Amino acid sequence: MNRSSFIIHRSSLREALESLFPLRGARRGFEEHCSEPPSAQSDAADWAGTGGDRGGAQKSALILLCATLATIPSPAQAQQYPAKPVRLIVPISAGGGLDTIARAVGQKMTENLGQAIVVDNRGGASGTIAAEAAKFAAPDGYTVLMTSATLVIRPLLYKVPYDLARDFAPITQLSTQSYLLMVGNAVPAKSVAELVAHARANPGKLNYGSVGNGSQIHLLTELFRTMTKTQVIHVPYKGITNAYPDLISGNIQFMFGSVITGQPHVKSQRIRALAVSGPKRVKAFPELPTVAEAGVKGFSVTQWYGLLVPVGTPGEIVDFLNKEFNKTLRQPEVAARLAAEGSEAVGSTPQQLAAHIKAERVRWAKVIKEAGIKGEE
Repeated sequence: MNRSSFIIHRSSLREALESLFPLRGARRGFEEHCSEPPSAQSDAADWAGTGGDRGGAQKSALILLCATLATIPSPAQAQQYPAKPVRLIVPISAGGGLDTIARAVGQKMTENLGQAIVVDNRGGASGTIAAEAAKFAAPDGYTVLMTSATLVIRPLLYKVPYDLARDFAPITQLSTQSYLLMVGNAVPAKSVAELVAHARANPGKLNYGSVGNGSQIHLLTELFRTMTKTQVIHVPYKGITNAYPDLISGNIQFMFGSVITGQPHVKSQRIRALAVSGPKRVKAFPELPTVAEAGVKGFSVTQWYGLLVPVGTPGEIVDFLNKEFNKTLRQPEVAARLAAEGSEAVGSTPQQLAAHIKAERVRWAKVIKEAGIKGEE
């Protein structure tokens, strides 16, 4: 039963109870009646104040109502949430940009709620393992999935055991962040224009790294390739941290990577950062232009992270989580922590996150088609 039909059914049941308990109210009448021992429930006339056939019909109706409404949490039950730690499933191994943001937000949420937000790293298969684990979790608000463009892109290339729109309910968009465009020190390019010129002069000789076929880094670099009319070779890695040694040593010549993971290598001058991928400059590297500012007009790609819960999670819990996560994102220390790592706190409505995911699906489907990208298991 989806959320909307649940609301309709609950409303209908409430109306039926109010007709049976006009003086006491639906919830009170339900609780008083259904708490009575079976022997006291045998007389339908006593329950509703009527007799005859109508009493028998009401008896049947009340049995059904008691059984059904027993599954609906009372206001007191809803107020108890969260009564235990909340598991936050992160679809990468510990240490990446997504994990860093999850822990920063989770730590503050723990302080705010008085209940632990436990980060559960489930890396592998471009987020599929994490999504499947969250899909089959109880829809009670105690399992939350962090999602990103990768989980949107994956179904466009592969058969996956999840559907973000069908299997999950959105909570909020946590953040947005630009990627860094970085080159190895051996590459004779000090700007985006020089990198494009170098790639055009050496078609098929420059390699770029990504975190796997069909990842957002793969697709955004293919978008960069098609927009700059260059020929470069894709080298996929199992994780972004595995790509940096090859970028430093010269086995690959350039790549896009997160500000969080790229910053220490850039600051130590082992690689060079040329630009950021998003629509505006970032506080962590204010001197760097955007790729669009550097000459690739119209190019703008950001990574983003959002929160989902299994479909069927009660609406009041979704609303509660939305309110609390958004409040956490507005706290100065959290916003500052994210900004220092190249991220910008967002905070959205569930509806805005749903619309964003839909728009991302349309955008990357177009890139996949135009670049001729195929899924490779």
